[in-house]
Parts: sequence; structure tokens; C-alpha cells
Amino acid sequence: MLVNLALIVGGLVLLIWGADRFVYGGGATARNLGVAPLLIGLTVVACATSAPEILVSVVAAFRGESSLAVGNAIGSNIANVGLVLGAVALVKPIEMRSATLRREMPALLAVTLMTVCLFLDRFLSRVDGFVLLATLLVVMIWLVKLGIKSSESDPIKTDFEAEIPDNVSMGKAIFWLAAGLLILLAGAHLMVSGATSLARDLGVSELVIGVTIVALATSLPELSVSLVSAIRGEYGLAIGNIIGSNIFNSLAVIGSAAVIYPTTLAETVLTLHLFVMIGFTLALFAMTYYYDGTARVDRKSGFALLLAYFAYGTYTAVQNL
Repeated sequence: MLVNLALIVGGLVLLIWGADRFVYGGGATARNLGVAPLLIGLTVVACATSAPEILVSVVAAFRGESSLAVGNAIGSNIANVGLVLGAVALVKPIEMRSATLRREMPALLAVTLMTVCLFLDRFLSRVDGFVLLATLLVVMIWLVKLGIKSSESDPIKTDFEAEIPDNVSMGKAIFWLAAGLLILLAGAHLMVSGATSLARDLGVSELVIGVTIVALATSLPELSVSLVSAIRGEYGLAIGNIIGSNIFNSLAVIGSAAVIYPTTLAETVLTLHLFVMIGFTLALFAMTYYYDGTARVDRKSGFALLLAYFAYGTYTAVQNL
């Protein structure tokens, strides 16, 4: 068990470092190609921050362990709202000031509901996977149009302008893009190997390990990015990182896993995990909706999200050990 935990920790370190380098290289490459910082943030960075989840799930699917891949996606969506947003709001209350992000929320809700509909028969087929990946393409095109139409005064533009690296040579940018991808792949292999072996040692399913340990690990890059952004006052990045990551988790992570290795879902996916994911998504929508012209996720809301997240994690662990 200690060896498996060491593999998970080693994989986690590589995933965090690889994600940072992948985001850096991808952002710098796109900027050198003349792409506007806002478009980079809404597409390239949003995809790159979900790279740990995507690669972990792809590796798991190639090994015939799609339950771990699905659990990772669902658990990461839960962790992004419950743990990441909760922890960030507890450290520093978040103000929702970006009209661009407000327009992304309906897309997240629609993607979540579509994912639930595809899960109702408890079988994730290749057709389901292709539907999710095709929807991802549509969402990417929509995000580009959204970025083009965004107001010049939207504060998230300033946030992305400050965060997307500039004055980086194309050679250096491509090097870190490729190196980050390789580091992520190595971390994903270690994470999946350790997680599946740990599941066997504990006598629990890969799904449970996916929605708990693996999801927590792959959500740590989002936690670090969102915390730093909130402390700097870049509230758009703090919330945008969560919204974008959850959209990509539902479409890219689950879609790619289904195409590679179709799988039958455990009953608890519908009776518990999807139910919790929908609940956290609706909570995110409610907290960031403009009821009176303002939207703010305060410390009380952050504490409530954290409490709900740890209650879910504890319940899942107790039910399966």
C-alpha cells in the first residue's frame, strides 16, 4: 500500500508541474501566433488546466479502467466547486464581475444536463463519447465567438492579459508545451497505476478511487491557480478556471474515455455521484447569478461548500470501506 501511495504522490507532483509547464507553453505559443489573450484564456488555458484529468482518464481507458476515468471526471467537477471554490472563497471572498463568465454558466449547466442524459442507461458507449467530443467542438467555437464579442471593459480581459506569458521565444514556448505534455503523461501513468493497485488493496472499485483520491489529486492544479488568482484580485480567473475546467471534464475527459473503452456504469453513479455533481453545479450557478446587480461568493458560502464536499467524501469513504 505504501508503494501505491508513493506512486500516487509521485504522479501528483508530475501532474502539477506538468500542468503548469503545459499551460505556460500553450499560452505563450498561442500568444506568439497572434491569438488574443482572452481567447487564449477561454480556450487554450481552459483546456490545459484540465490536462491532468484528460490524460489520467485516457491512460485509464486504454488500460480498460473506464470506471476510474468517469469517476475522475465526476469527482473533479465536484472538487472544483466544493473544494477549490470553497477554499478560495474562505481565503478571500470572490466577486463575480465578468459578463463573459456569466454567459459561460448556462453552457456549463447545459453540458452537465446532457452528460446526465447520456448516463441514464448506465452504459457509456462510443456513440456517447463521440457526441460529447462533437459537443466539445461546438463549445470551443462558441467560446471563440464569445471572446470576440466580449466588451473591452470586461475585467477578465485584463486578468488574462496579465497572466498569459509574453516575450517568450517560439522555440522556448514549444519546448515547454511538449515537455509539459510528456511530464503530464508520465504523471498520469504513475497516478493510474497507484490508484488501481490501491483500489485492489482496499477492496473498493476504481470508480470510488476515481471520485475521491484521483479527483482530489487532479483538481490540485485548479486549486493553486484559483487561489493565486483570487489573492491577486483576479476574480475572473478564479471562477473562470473552475467553469472552464468543469466543461472540459464533462466533454473531453468522459468523451475520450468512452471512445477508447465503452463501459457499464455502477448504479451509484446515478444514485449518488451524478446527483452530487448536479447539486454543486446548481450551487455554483446560484452563487454567481446577479440577483440584485451584484454577485459575491463570501466566506460563509465558501465554508458551506467545503463542508458539503468533505461530507460527500466522508460518506463515500465510509460506504465503501
